Amino acid sequence: MPNPVEDFEITAASAEDIMTLGAWAHEEGWNPGLADGGVFFPTDPGGFLIGRLGGAPVTSVSVVRYGPDHGFLGFYLTRPHLRGQGYGLRTWQAGTARLAGRNVGLDGVPAQQDNYRRSGFRTCWSNARYEGTPPPDIAPPPGTSLVDARTVPFAQLAAYDRRFFPAPRDGFLAAWITAPGRTALAAVRDGELQGLGVVRACRDASRIGPLYASSPQVAAALVSALAATLPEGTVAVDVPDVNPAAVRLAGELGLTPSFDTARMYTGPEPVIDRAGYYGITSLELG
Repeated sequence: MPNPVEDFEITAASAEDIMTLGAWAHEEGWNPGLADGGVFFPTDPGGFLIGRLGGAPVTSVSVVRYGPDHGFLGFYLTRPHLRGQGYGLRTWQAGTARLAGRNVGLDGVPAQQDNYRRSGFRTCWSNARYEGTPPPDIAPPPGTSLVDARTVPFAQLAAYDRRFFPAPRDGFLAAWITAPGRTALAAVRDGELQGLGVVRACRDASRIGPLYASSPQVAAALVSALAATLPEGTVAVDVPDVNPAAVRLAGELGLTPSFDTARMYTGPEPVIDRAGYYGITSLELG
């Protein structure tokens, strides 16, 4: 009879495996984007690990490297019938070893946060997923226009994104705004970016992320315009509580909380533009 421990192997996931991880994440209620895998994998092809028992995939973790100092951990999953048997822990250990020496971030669901703290993570803020149908036709402030983000010089978009994320991620951002099933809008005034929002198709409510804005009025206009591109108009935004104006705006738009996570880091909390941070990009890659 084969030894279950010896029959367990952790390897780098393939692009096809990422589709499997997306299905597992959906089972957990995370509602990943339908085309997320095609963006995630090229960002760091070695950054997705999968554990196989007897050749069958049973565990996963993503450990994506950004620049020389930052990493982001996600997709920490074990198939339900194998939880508590050590397979997930072994996968976790293999993943965190890949990010050794970096300041690592993650978005942890409540059930795992104590485990993450024991592994050296600390909570820096909380995210609440707000869902619903925002009011239509909310206009941006006078002098501000909403345009297709793909028409904005990419260097300008990348510099703007850098205000809200602790490491450059140009390749990820370029793929994120152009992947199938999504719309990216930028708010522009006098040639300067005032906001950025991306909505992507999901199995359930379409998710908006990132959502950056110079004011609640700009953020509201972006959410309204992005929702208007959808057949149903129902959206979900993961709102960070480090921006109280973002939390207030979600309620004012008629969105209701449905799901919580905590942004946690192993090192110092990154310095970001909190006042302009209205919605995180994704639970898996930050």
